[in-house]
Parts: sequence; C-alpha cells; structure tokens
Amino acid sequence: MPTVHQATWELLRALGVRKVFGNPGSTEMPFLADFPEDIDYVLGLHEGAVVGMADVYAQLTGEPTLVNLHTAVGLGNAMGAIVNAASGHSPLVVTAGQQVRATLTMEPLLANPDPTTLPKPAVKWAFEPPRPQDVPAALARAFRYAALPPTGPVFVSLPMDDFDQPAEAGMTELLAARRVTGRSVPAPVELNALANRLTAARNPVLVVGAGLDAAPGGFEAGAALAETQNLPVWLAPNTSRVGFPTDHVHFRGSLPAGIEWLSESLAGHDLILVAGAPVFQYYPYAPGNYLPPGTELIAIMDDPDAAARAPLGDALVADPALALRGLLELLPQTNRPAPAPLTPLQIPPAVDTLTACQVYDKLGPLFPHHGILVTESMNGAPAMWDRMKVRRSGSFFFCAAGGLGFAIPGAVGAQLAQPKRPVLAISGDGSAQYGIQGIYTAANRQLPVTFLVLINREYGILKGFGDYLTTTGVPGLDLDYLDYEAVAKGYGIPAVRTGRPDELAVAVKQAFTTAKGPHMIIVDVAPGVPLGG
Repeated sequence: MPTVHQATWELLRALGVRKVFGNPGSTEMPFLADFPEDIDYVLGLHEGAVVGMADVYAQLTGEPTLVNLHTAVGLGNAMGAIVNAASGHSPLVVTAGQQVRATLTMEPLLANPDPTTLPKPAVKWAFEPPRPQDVPAALARAFRYAALPPTGPVFVSLPMDDFDQPAEAGMTELLAARRVTGRSVPAPVELNALANRLTAARNPVLVVGAGLDAAPGGFEAGAALAETQNLPVWLAPNTSRVGFPTDHVHFRGSLPAGIEWLSESLAGHDLILVAGAPVFQYYPYAPGNYLPPGTELIAIMDDPDAAARAPLGDALVADPALALRGLLELLPQTNRPAPAPLTPLQIPPAVDTLTACQVYDKLGPLFPHHGILVTESMNGAPAMWDRMKVRRSGSFFFCAAGGLGFAIPGAVGAQLAQPKRPVLAISGDGSAQYGIQGIYTAANRQLPVTFLVLINREYGILKGFGDYLTTTGVPGLDLDYLDYEAVAKGYGIPAVRTGRPDELAVAVKQAFTTAKGPHMIIVDVAPGVPLGG
C-alpha cells in the first residue's frame, strides 16, 4: 500500500504541479524527502521572497502554485507577501510544516498551536487535515479552491509525521480525476439592461482594473468595447495589473485614489462602467462626493465581497471578460465622437540630478514591447503611466496591498513564468531591502532580470503623506547611504550606478539587448516626491 507521501506527490503531479516555491525547514523535510526529479524546487532565501516569486508566477500562468513554508515562524515571515497575494487574487496553495501530532498538546518548539488562525484573514481557506490519510484530499480541495473565482491564496498545515503513514486506497485516483470550473456571466436580462444603459448614456467612461487583465481575454475585450463605444478609459486607482493597452488613443491614465479627487477626474460623465476592479480602493482619505452630480456607476467583478462592500453604484458579480464579450454582442457601433488624443506629459530635461519622471522618460522608449514591468515604486507615477507603455496582457504588476518587498521577488517569478519576455523590476532604495533575497534566486538560475533601484535616500512617499496629513516630526523617513553596488556584488550579479540620462540610456539598452543573466541598474534621483507621484 502506498504511503501518504507517495499518494501526495502522485496527486500533486496529476494536478499539474511543475514547480514548488519554498524555503525548507525541519518540519517540512518529511514532505520534501525524495523530491521528484521532474518537479522544479525554486529556492528562496526568505519566506517573503518565496511567496513574492510564487505570487507573480501564479498570476502569469493562471494556475494554482504550490508554496512550501516553514511552520509558524516561516509562515509569519511570509504574511506580508501573502496579504499582497490575497489582494492580487493570486491562486497560491500555501503549505507549512507542523510538529508531530503526538506532541501538539505540549506545544513543542516549532509547533503552530493554532495553524488555521495565523494565516487568516489573508487566505480564502485554512485547514489542517484531521488525520494523515486526509492530506491528499485537503491538498486537492486547496488547489480547486485557490483556482475558483475570486481566485486567491489558501493554506494547508501538514504535520510532519503524516507522510510515512499508509494512504487510503483508491483515493488519489478519485481526487485527480475531478474537474471544477467557475467562470460565470451575468443573467441575460441583466446584460441586456446594461447594454441599454450604455447605449442611452450621453458620455460614458470605462474604468478597468486588475481583474480584467487576470480574466482570459479581458485585455482584448476591454479594448474592443472602448473602440466600438468610443469610451475613454481610466485605470482604477491603485490597480495591481493593467487591463487595457496604455498606448491606446482612448487611454486617459490612472485615477487618483482620494474620494474627491477621483470624482473630479470623472466629472462630465453620466455613466461609469467599471470592469474588474473594486469600487474603489481609496487612500489617502480625501472626503467629498463619491460621484459627480448626475453620474451613475455600474461595476462588473467576480468578487462578491468587493461587490457587497462598495459604497456606491450597482454591481454585477460575474467574470468581467465574459461579461464584456457578451456586451459586445449586444452593442452596435456607436456614433459618439471618439476621445481626443491626450497631450504627452511634458517632462523637463535633467539639469543636475535625475528626477524619477526623467528616469521614466528615458526608460519608456527603450522598454521592449513584450516586456514585463514589476514595480513597488510610485515615485514618478504620472511619467510612468505616460511613458511606460503596456501593450499586451500580463505586462504590469504592482504590490496589490501596498506591501513592500514585492518587486524583486515578483520579477523573478515573472521571469520563471515567461522566460522569453524581458522583465524589469523597479524598487526604491528603502523598499528593495524588504525583498532583496529574491536576487539570490535570479543569480542562482541566471535569470535575465533587470533590477532597477531608484536611490533618493528617503521614504519620499511618506514625506508626501506627511505634507498632506500636516504631520511633523515623524522619525525614520531619511535613509543613510546604501551601497547597492556592493549588495549586487554580494549576490554575484553585475551592477552599474549612474545619475546621468545618457549613461542611464546606455545601461538600459544593454540590459534589454545583451545581458545573459541578472543585473542591477542603480540610479541616483532627486529627493522630494509629492503625494501621487
């Protein structure tokens, strides 16, 4: 009779597991023993980096991705990254080891005394199998639950003495044979009503979010709807993915995240159609009218919780890509005038130290059409949206919950998922330290990721918030010199440092055309970042 260990790996292989992201510990060794040669173990040197890599990997592949962490302390290290993954609806199956069952009442070293509580509320489901024979069934349920809309991370605790126990006969075959799907469309009556409202609108606008990029075909459906209905298109505030081509003539930019600011940006529109975004992720708190006078809003999203908690507008809980495709079948070409092209943002040339906006001014023309941008920096955001063009699905990723330490490991995960596409990670000198261990994995595997670090020796965005909140005397906002050239050398990757636009252009061009492995570009930029960019 097979053991639980044998049954578990047979099931995981049948579920399509080809990579396991992890950082091993003693309580995980029985699970990882005799690791299958046909499955790739992706080692990270910190649990946060492990989850960050798996997060973007799962989003790009669209498949549930297995993450193996070390019991309670390792899970605790990873929680910030799991919160990001939850906000980004990343389908992760997070597992962690647990002490021997016979010792749990004594709470020995490395025990997780309440294993399902620690990861909540950041996971959709948390479970510890009641007996060894239930491990395969628990993992099968986890994989299906992670993949069902709204997708997101789940957690399974795995006691270390379960794996040498006999498995339940025939269960693995039954579990592996099941197929569970969950994409849905609005009821025909609701879709027809939405089509009628859109047709009758005088000046409608489309707002797109991460969910439209995540849904297969959503990127293309949004562009087609904008073109047939001549809709201007905004990105939802704080979006973690881009569900619309930003080089499109209808693209307007990213909405600000304050209530009053967002309302002012959408003034003049009588109908706001939101696809794949919560309504809305506000921050900072800038009170005012949620909508301009006389404006209606309707949102399409596959997250019932986001639909229920929204303070305004109507909502259809459905797959946004399928819903937009259904709308396209009902709507004729409009006779509304097309939106006028936007005037490119005027960025003054560099005089002394580069600004972040000037960095993007140089990066934009050199960024490959099929490139992937993974960022956790909003320094220079207006220029980023204006210059860094996203032309295809799965090309932009931002830390969905605002948790730092995302960009470096996330870019590694992106390169593992899409090895033929160039990947650029952008961090600040403060934020890069949160996920710096991700460089090890890139160096170890010689992944051609470009790590670009903006050095301003401060937490500039916090200073912007301080000005807005009229707070003074806040400590810890300035940073001493951080030698990122030495950091890169320590991980075994080449680095260049510059503050000149001509040198930056040369370094970026070389990174995207000739580099064979990972490398770092360190750019000194001027301090002083206003709130919002």
